[in-house]
Amino acid sequence: MRPRRRAPAGSPGQATVETVALLPAMVAIGLGVLQLLAVGYASVLAASAAEAGALALAAGTDARAAVQEALPGWSRARARIGVEDGRVEVRLRPPSPLRALSEELEVNGAAAVEAP
Repeated sequence: MRPRRRAPAGSPGQATVETVALLPAMVAIGLGVLQLLAVGYASVLAASAAEAGALALAAGTDARAAVQEALPGWSRARARIGVEDGRVEVRLRPPSPLRALSEELEVNGAAAVEAP
């Protein structure tokens, strides 16, 4: 029977050093994932609000008020609403730690109704 070999002992604290070195990259990746989720959520909100505005147009009521009502409180200040010729368009900036990034990632939602 052969004697077992021992695994070489690593430098003490090596795992801690590697973790600390990778921490900024892990934080950046996490923030990127959260930003993508925020963009997706804002896109769904914009489309749903545009549809609510189009339904209000079809019912003969105020489309802008319907869009505002369909949006959650935090997003109302970040939304731009356009209503023209039976078409409702909602532009929404997703939440972001950087204002310039939020403006670049603006999403659209649109819906239209035909006049009877």
